Amino acid sequence: MRKIKNPWTEKEGYGCFGCSKDNPIGVQMEFYEDGDDVVSFWKPKGLYQGWVDTMHGGILATLVDETAGWVVFRKLQTTGVTTRLDVKYKRPVMTTEAQVTVRGHVAEIRRNLVTIDVVIENANGEVCIEGRVVYFAFDKAKAREYGFTSCDLEGDELLSM
Repeated sequence: MRKIKNPWTEKEGYGCFGCSKDNPIGVQMEFYEDGDDVVSFWKPKGLYQGWVDTMHGGILATLVDETAGWVVFRKLQTTGVTTRLDVKYKRPVMTTEAQVTVRGHVAEIRRNLVTIDVVIENANGEVCIEGRVVYFAFDKAKAREYGFTSCDLEGDELLSM
């Protein structure tokens, strides 16, 4: 498993709610490549709660959507936009969890439409959220217009997280 370099950090005006380390109210996700999967290990925070000690469903949907985008960046080496986001809430995710694992992979590609499956597991490894995202992937020329050049790996292989 290796960390994925954020391809946007040097872009002027970058402040993504999902992945910018400089967005003080964002979820500040980082991503790793694990075989066919893109993975994020994320620490819930009380400021993202809906009900007492329970993560807000919209924030969980954001984690699913952001992960899908990173699957497209890394696995297809392009960018694009979400066209559909389906989230199934199977069990609550608590803000008191030490860490959740968000894992996504390409399920299907039909021309420019990419279907990505994403799950969120709690610290006990129980699947709490299942997501399916359909992404419209830009061709390489359009991706370059938006400032995307590549999404590479950094550092040495990690043994475990």
